[in-house]
Amino acid sequence: MNLEKLTYSVCDLAKETGEFLKQEIIKLKSTDIQSKGLHNYVTYVDKESERRIVDRLSLLIPGSGFIAEENAELQPGEFTWVIDPLDGTTNFIHGVPLYCISIGLMHQKETILGMVYEPNLKEFFYTWKSAPSYLNNVIIRVSETPGINESLFATGFPYYDYRRLDDYLAIFKHLLQNSRGARRLGSAAADLAYTACGRYDGFYEYGLSPWDVNAGGLLVKNAGGIVTDFLGTENYIFGKQIIATNSFIYPEFLKLFNAWKHELNSSK
Repeated sequence: MNLEKLTYSVCDLAKETGEFLKQEIIKLKSTDIQSKGLHNYVTYVDKESERRIVDRLSLLIPGSGFIAEENAELQPGEFTWVIDPLDGTTNFIHGVPLYCISIGLMHQKETILGMVYEPNLKEFFYTWKSAPSYLNNVIIRVSETPGINESLFATGFPYYDYRRLDDYLAIFKHLLQNSRGARRLGSAAADLAYTACGRYDGFYEYGLSPWDVNAGGLLVKNAGGIVTDFLGTENYIFGKQIIATNSFIYPEFLKLFNAWKHELNSSK
């Protein structure tokens, strides 16, 4: 399998789907918005975007499986595409021009391809196994910022799981007081892509799904960064927590999650 060629085919698909998203955002009406749960929304655009992506990816690797946000009936396989057809739906329905298409490919348990496309800026972030990470054909690297006090962070606010809100806010407060700040774009895929290219020095969030982090996690790792869960293990794709940063900040950053570690360890 030629992963480089496959990655460029995925980028072509994302570009076409991105044009569809931009066309539909101006047509979207309030009646098109459905609720999947507390503060969790979906539109016909998400569903149609996913259908188009699944159809095309099925041709690229016949017989491949899928983990996709909008269709729980799709099943994984030996090769599994992990898809978020519209990461940043809340931004999208409010007309905020920051949302992404995220596509990853796993071979069994290993992610071997990752692509995040932001159609408004026409930015392709992509990588594949044993390759660098790229932004529009230029190799990217994570930042070399040496400490938290000089860093800019990204995060996402919890929108349904508030059980650890106090612990989350304690970390957020620490970063506000001891770093250059924390930003919330509303798209985990964009946050990870921006960390991969050094715009952000680190990213953390909990309550995420595989389609939120699969592609972006590989982007950060192949750009020289470290990606783990809050325990420092690599269970970030299915573990619903993620830390992504450069190797200089990582040890200091991970210590901020000690309160989480105690509870997570005791629950094993």
